[in-house]
Amino acid sequence: MKIVVCPDSFKGSLPAWEVARAISQGLKEVLSEAEVVELPLADGGEGTAYIMASATGGKLIYRKVTGPLGKPVRAHFAILGDGKTAVVEMAQAAGLSLVPQKKRNPMKTTTYGVGELIKYALDEGVEKIIVGIGGSATNDAGIGMAQALGVKVMDGEGRDVPWGGEGLFKLEKIDISGVDNRLCGVKIIIACDVQNTLLDAARIYAPQKGAKPEDIFFLEEGLRRFTEVVKTCLGKEVENLPGGGAAGGLGAGSVVFLNATLTSGIDTVLDYIGFDEKIEGADLMITGEGKLDKQTAHGKAIIGAIRRARGKPVIALAGEIEEGLTLSQLGISAAFSIVNGPITLKEAMKKTSSLLQNRAREIAKILKIGGMLYERT
Repeated sequence: MKIVVCPDSFKGSLPAWEVARAISQGLKEVLSEAEVVELPLADGGEGTAYIMASATGGKLIYRKVTGPLGKPVRAHFAILGDGKTAVVEMAQAAGLSLVPQKKRNPMKTTTYGVGELIKYALDEGVEKIIVGIGGSATNDAGIGMAQALGVKVMDGEGRDVPWGGEGLFKLEKIDISGVDNRLCGVKIIIACDVQNTLLDAARIYAPQKGAKPEDIFFLEEGLRRFTEVVKTCLGKEVENLPGGGAAGGLGAGSVVFLNATLTSGIDTVLDYIGFDEKIEGADLMITGEGKLDKQTAHGKAIIGAIRRARGKPVIALAGEIEEGLTLSQLGISAAFSIVNGPITLKEAMKKTSSLLQNRAREIAKILKIGGMLYERT
């Protein structure tokens, strides 16, 4: 029997590779003869660089960059096994997890550190840079990133606009003549699965990043101004670009400043970890995430994997499963909560690894019984 274990992270509790390991351990306790393949997932958010580096025999490189609040943070990017491709994870430099709850404010948070990570990747002499843009704390359309790469982003007096979404509101001029010229010889791929356009970014996502109701108007106006100035100064139109609103407009900003191509985050990761090859011949796929709900179908990593599983039976594990969810519509054969009794969320998050292992062990017992019954018929 061949089982492919490809979960997403259980956010706030375990990264995807630890989830995969816990499930694998539970399965092997019962199905010692089974071939269990661990393929942790990411779709451009946290963990993307690590997962792609691990799958390709690459490495992580650590550097100090400017965090979303303007203070230094330790971040990493990956050089993949081919030595020619870098993976930059914006969440490392401008992620929501880097900002304490009380300090979340997309009017102030910046993508400057993302530009610094890209510069460090360029220092490695790569030919391609994949930028995963999930999990952002920002709404600055990538102007911070652009400033770090040498672009002048100015107000009407020719002064640099301030960091954050408030900088967009003061934007009047863009001068790309000083941009890092190494970008011209490098292919930039933006990995994301959000299809919203630029002007959707503030209304839909900024509240999750700490924006107050009164801030939304200014953030929307700032994004609108960005589209106008980009058209006037650079001759580019990004207002209706699908995916342009990803990461607070970093999707659009990457097209403007990096000449980047927007692609599916989950499909990019699946390609690099060899998913199609490794699912070949599998009898079962086991996936999982923290919560299975109606949002699961809209761009979440596990759905991307299920879509490419070629009709294999799929079992999903989750901390919580929304009542009334139609699993068959998601391509899921069966789903199980890992919680085995009354327990607080805090307790469950502390015990996620053991809960996953226990539930995987029980699933393995059912599979073993099923195999025994089949052999008798």
